[in-house]
Amino acid sequence: MRSTLIFCVLFFTNFLIFGQKYNQYDAQGKRHGKWQKKYENTDQLRYEGAFEHGKEIGKFKFYKPSSGDSPTAIKIFSKDSDTVAVQYFTKRGKVISEGKMVGKDRIDQWKYYHKGSDKIMMTEQYQSGKLNGKQLTYFENGQLTEKISFVNGKRQGKRIIYSEKGTTLKEFHYENDQLHGVTKYYDTNGKLIIEGNYKKDRKDGVWKYYEDGKLTEQKLFPLQKRGS
Repeated sequence: MRSTLIFCVLFFTNFLIFGQKYNQYDAQGKRHGKWQKKYENTDQLRYEGAFEHGKEIGKFKFYKPSSGDSPTAIKIFSKDSDTVAVQYFTKRGKVISEGKMVGKDRIDQWKYYHKGSDKIMMTEQYQSGKLNGKQLTYFENGQLTEKISFVNGKRQGKRIIYSEKGTTLKEFHYENDQLHGVTKYYDTNGKLIIEGNYKKDRKDGVWKYYEDGKLTEQKLFPLQKRGS
């Protein structure tokens, strides 16, 4: 009976000591097993996770110097893929944003949340670390407030801004990240109040101004300097 008890004690002691070892290497000198790294001269964790023969595997938690026990980021690594699932958090543990990365590059869809809420504030599309596709922004009530498209990190095509009730307030056109083409402004009832054109980020040609649907003023751009 006594020998059995001693065996059990030794077994669980060994499990607690050796089963929880950190920062080990395999025979080839690669990180293997559970790892923890702390900030210099402190007990604050910088990250914790596990390696399998030098490759990150599973869940990694990352901390900031003042974050305590709450991770500010969590990354989940796959054994068979370079794609990493990523979430960023507030100090209180609320998700700020989430998406996927390959190396340091964001890919596919990323979601951003309103402060302290689980409601989506914005979605973006990435390709090889650059915005590529639609960027949609929302009010907290779920109503779309802005939409625009990107191509290779640059704004391209129509950008529309909406009121909280869904009324179109502004329309812009972009070409190669510059305002270029028709621009329109509307009042909160959806009536046109200003329209004109941009050419490479500068107002160009005749701009028209309206009140209650009636044309009240026209301006020609670029404006002529006095005395010219």
